[in-house]
Amino acid sequence: MNRKQGRSSLTKRSLDKFFKNRMAVVGAIFVILFVGACIFAPLITPYDPTRLVPPDRELPPSAEHWLGTDRVGRDIFARILYGGRMSILIGVSSAIGATALGTIFGCIAGFFGGKVDRVLVTIQEFVSIFPSTLLIMLIVPFVGRSVPMMIFIFIITSWGAPMRIIRGRILSLKEEPFIESCRANGISGMSIMFHHMMPNTLGPVIVNASLNVAGFILSEAGLSYIGLGVPETVPTWGNIINAAKRLDIIQNTPMLWVAPGVAIGVFVLAINFFGDGLRDALDPTTR
Repeated sequence: MNRKQGRSSLTKRSLDKFFKNRMAVVGAIFVILFVGACIFAPLITPYDPTRLVPPDRELPPSAEHWLGTDRVGRDIFARILYGGRMSILIGVSSAIGATALGTIFGCIAGFFGGKVDRVLVTIQEFVSIFPSTLLIMLIVPFVGRSVPMMIFIFIITSWGAPMRIIRGRILSLKEEPFIESCRANGISGMSIMFHHMMPNTLGPVIVNASLNVAGFILSEAGLSYIGLGVPETVPTWGNIINAAKRLDIIQNTPMLWVAPGVAIGVFVLAINFFGDGLRDALDPTTR
């Protein structure tokens, strides 16, 4: 009962710290609004983001088309909502995959130490040499542009940071008395590692994952802008901006690049504020 009360008290204290951070709350609200709008896009707009309607090309913002249309008649607002679906999916999937992989390797490296630790750390350092952009440039000519390929490359080039966080935390926890107690009671190493140690490392890992979502969304936008991201037929915020690279579009249809740019900027800022709030709320040294 005391343990449950202690956990409840710790949770309440963390929530209180989070809600006292106004920017974190604002960030969380914007994240929820963006994700909700993208998920329920069919209920918000009746337009198909991929349907070409040449007679409606380059219409200005109006009550029918809130942000106007592009040069082939596609509704810009619909493309922003549906593009957000894919951009956020890439960011979240990549962050979850990289965090999961880094957590597993970090637990193994920190718990077993010795040769296992040295091998995994060496692999991590070797992988971190190759930036995701370079790998995508090398792989795209052979396998083509696709969402799974981009997520895969983001994962294999980004698991190093969560691994280092977890490894350092595990090395510290190994010296705690409760670990010695677990060993004395005959609990297996795998159970100690994943059931008793890993839950105590999730705070900073969750924060790292939330901040990585913003980084992956920016990376996808940048890669799509230079033509190395997902296929142009897939609406993403990066592809929408990529379609507005021409000078005449920049001058005559500014909403085509302003709208996705604002969407990316606001969502990334919201994620960063939310992640900062999580970091402060989960840090036991802050008040």
